[in-house]
Amino acid sequence: MSDKREARRQLIALARRLQRPGSGTSLRVLRERTADMQFPDLRPILGPLPWAVAGAVATRLYMPERATRDLDIAVLRRDRAEAERKLTGAGFTRQSELAIGGSTWLSPDGTPVDVVELEAPWAAKAIVEAQNNRDSQGLPVLPLPYLVLMKLQAGRVQDLADVTRMLGQADEGVLNATRQLFERHAPEDLDDLESLIALGQLEMRNP
Repeated sequence: MSDKREARRQLIALARRLQRPGSGTSLRVLRERTADMQFPDLRPILGPLPWAVAGAVATRLYMPERATRDLDIAVLRRDRAEAERKLTGAGFTRQSELAIGGSTWLSPDGTPVDVVELEAPWAAKAIVEAQNNRDSQGLPVLPLPYLVLMKLQAGRVQDLADVTRMLGQADEGVLNATRQLFERHAPEDLDDLESLIALGQLEMRNP
């Protein structure tokens, strides 16, 4: 994690040196929320099993929708085997194991679905809260603070770009909830969080 954190901090430092107010995209477009891309509705398949959308599909609740083929869902580690059994019964085909914990599947219509297992102390609460946090397709989506924490810990360039844009459009109440989550579960990343908030807010300013 230390190498990943150092690489992340170098990227953030570079962005802070180079970024100027604005994004080259109108504020109206930045504030649009759509669900034009439709993904398999897993609610009747997974039934009462708690799960939540993560990854790129989740971000469309908090920023403009971006193209992706994959649907990432988060389940508790203890529920993974049951989730996989239900997917198999619904005609999904298992493809491979995920390095981060979980498995990747192909739906009957050819959509890739990643089942990501979570065992962090905050995971159960995050998935419960997602049930009342749905996108316009009706899918349960991880609340923003938890999605930010997941993406920041993943540390990929696209994850950092997503986090920056989502935080830039979040209100102060959500930002404070995110700070509190990091204080409890990732205090070593608080400085990076504040830097990404600043970058995101700079994007929303008129040049």
